Amino acid sequence: MPPAPPHRTAFAEGVERVRAATTTEPGRLRLIGAVLALLVVAFGAATAWQMSDRASAADDVLHRSQPLSAGAADIYRSLADANTAASSGFLSGGQEPVATTERYEKDIRTAAAGLVAAAAGTEPGSPSANTVARLNQLLPEYKGLVERARANNRQGFPVGGAYLRTANELMQQQMLPAAQDLYTKENQQLRSDYADATPYPWFAIAAGVLVLAALGLAQRRNYRRTNRVLNRGLVAATASCSVVLLWLVVGHSVARAGLDSSYDHGIRSLDVLHDARIASLNARGNENLTLVSRGAETRKLPDGSDEDAYDYAFQQDMKTLSASLGKASSLADAAAGERPVKAATANMKEWLDRHKDARKADDGGDYQAALNKIIGDKADKPTGACFDGVDANLAKALDYEESEFHRSATDGRDALTALPAGAGVLAVLGAAGALLGIGRRLSEYR
Repeated sequence: MPPAPPHRTAFAEGVERVRAATTTEPGRLRLIGAVLALLVVAFGAATAWQMSDRASAADDVLHRSQPLSAGAADIYRSLADANTAASSGFLSGGQEPVATTERYEKDIRTAAAGLVAAAAGTEPGSPSANTVARLNQLLPEYKGLVERARANNRQGFPVGGAYLRTANELMQQQMLPAAQDLYTKENQQLRSDYADATPYPWFAIAAGVLVLAALGLAQRRNYRRTNRVLNRGLVAATASCSVVLLWLVVGHSVARAGLDSSYDHGIRSLDVLHDARIASLNARGNENLTLVSRGAETRKLPDGSDEDAYDYAFQQDMKTLSASLGKASSLADAAAGERPVKAATANMKEWLDRHKDARKADDGGDYQAALNKIIGDKADKPTGACFDGVDANLAKALDYEESEFHRSATDGRDALTALPAGAGVLAVLGAAGALLGIGRRLSEYR
């Protein structure tokens, strides 16, 4: 009895059939057609995949991470401005000006609304969500301290100043650092989205070059065997893949340029302007508290003498403001963006001069004159008018840079909008063209 033939696996049988098929020209053509179609489809899939990821990241930059970053900055600004308004109202005496009270209440409402929006836009359990929850807990506590300070101040009780200083300590040591942490985290997410949206799709580009090379070799082989210059199906496949590759390179380059521009001429300026606005708000709050505390809070100097802690903090804030305005001016790439920054710088310099006059009056024992120079009428040339000028001009500069960001980021995002779907459609057409072209050659053997 003859021995049974050795068992062969399905894979081995498949390899043998392919090998047998390639011994004939029709078999080789079928294999070439299958390989070409597979390569074209793989190229289209790689392009659609990589560009979908980049388009999604670009959309996140425009509609999620940047708005959340700006919202976090606005939360910080609202909290700092509320703290400033609270101290300004306290300095006004028992009957606070209506405008100051309304400003405080508006800032508190804005901060609360911003925290609601931030909570909705962050992942549950994430560090940002925990920070938002912490701020939501601290905000009512801060409001309670301010209300106690107001109530005691209306009755002329000195303890009102202690409550206000406690509220300021809560704001400066817990709430504003938490708001700054939230802003930092959202900025990190924004930069992460930029990093996902801008890298070149090298895998898809390499796949496109490989496909075009394979199609070129197939057409060269066809020409050498048939002496026909063109195969319509293969030419159509080559044209489709060439369009996809060109669209891929040009479209992504345009998108990258737009996103880079939105970062260089938008986000960088916005970051510096937010820092400047925060510094001005902190400076105004510390300037007010210098008069509220009346020397109750001091710090030791290297020479052993004492210095008012709030006035020292004011000086540091003004240095930060000056440095931030200088950076903002250097980053401004148009007159419309530079003009409000220059105006804010002029307001800051006038503020410093008036502050010196106020401190001179206070150090000389004339508290009322110092108070007038801080929160007095226009005739007193108060520092408050300079602060308002700085804040208003920084708001204008922020609005301009925000519009620049949106314009460039929208251009970048739009350049990627139709690319994934277009690449998929053209890849299918290219694969069909390759199969039809090879099929035309096969028909000649029937």
